[in-house]
Amino acid sequence: MPGKSFKINQTEVLPVRVMHGKLPIVGYRVGRMAYITDMLTMPEESYEQLKGVEVLLVNALRIAPHSTHQNLQEALEVAKRIQAKETYFVHMSHDIGLHQEVEEMLPPNVHLTYDGLEISWP
Repeated sequence: MPGKSFKINQTEVLPVRVMHGKLPIVGYRVGRMAYITDMLTMPEESYEQLKGVEVLLVNALRIAPHSTHQNLQEALEVAKRIQAKETYFVHMSHDIGLHQEVEEMLPPNVHLTYDGLEISWP
């Protein structure tokens, strides 16, 4: 249930409400990391719940707009608003373009993920 946290071992997990087009779904804040995929928009209270996140994983499907997923520009706006130390874009399609070319367009603390990438967080 969104907004009601629970613990796994000593780590707090908070389901965070987001929207997949018109369908309400959840992303997760796990300690100081957040994983949010299949999202198009996020209500204001979810931004509040993500304050202080150090690592953000969020979808960036492609360059062009999409009816149920964020495009690259929308994902960059979410990353800027949340202000995590590091942001990683996930759930990308082949339509986003070549990895290296897109990486060069991103701020230094924003990255595209790839198969085999390992991410550590406190």
